[in-house]
Amino acid sequence: MTTTAHPFWPRSLLLPGYVAAARPGWQSAGLVGVAGAGLLALGWLLGGARGGASRSPAHRLALGWFLLCTGIHSVLEGYFSIRHRELPGDTGLLADVWKEYAKADSRYMTSDDFTVAMETVTAWAWGPLSFLTFLALLRRHPARYILQLVVSLGQLYGDVLYFATEGLAGWSHSDPRPLYFWGYFVGLNGVWVVVPCALLVDSCRHLAAAQRALDRPRHKSH
Repeated sequence: MTTTAHPFWPRSLLLPGYVAAARPGWQSAGLVGVAGAGLLALGWLLGGARGGASRSPAHRLALGWFLLCTGIHSVLEGYFSIRHRELPGDTGLLADVWKEYAKADSRYMTSDDFTVAMETVTAWAWGPLSFLTFLALLRRHPARYILQLVVSLGQLYGDVLYFATEGLAGWSHSDPRPLYFWGYFVGLNGVWVVVPCALLVDSCRHLAAAQRALDRPRHKSH
């Protein structure tokens, strides 16, 4: 049996009906980068408009982060969740984006059970909750650090499993060239380890401070 020509690993991977991306990889990656930077900047600007000098740069970045997560989880991963079976033969911008990323992880071309389950949870749970967290932080809602903790823990857990399952498979689904393995697979996904860890620490610090204030004995006035 002959294999369909494709750029994914392992090279023996069978992808019946595969259609090559219409755009060069740099263009697909660049468009996602520009859109992501725009969402990050929008969150930063809205944080300054509503919070003024009282909101720290770190918290303005957190606003941008959750707006960025909303877009990536809901649009990109939502598309994959719905179209994963048709993805090898799909055309269009979002299909091209996934075909570029799949050079770093071909499980996205084969409807791998874990990848589909993980991305479905990410798209339909962490996507909407990221937007709720953004709104809660923007409006200083009392539940903002609870939401930040829940979303960040979910993202971190999914990413750890994502790395672990591929590690157990011998890192066999990624093009070994540095751009794809270290840039796409390790670098991009590593962001969803580092940032959620920092936000978990931030959430725990604020929630612990609130609990200490609640536990503090109240002095009755005479």
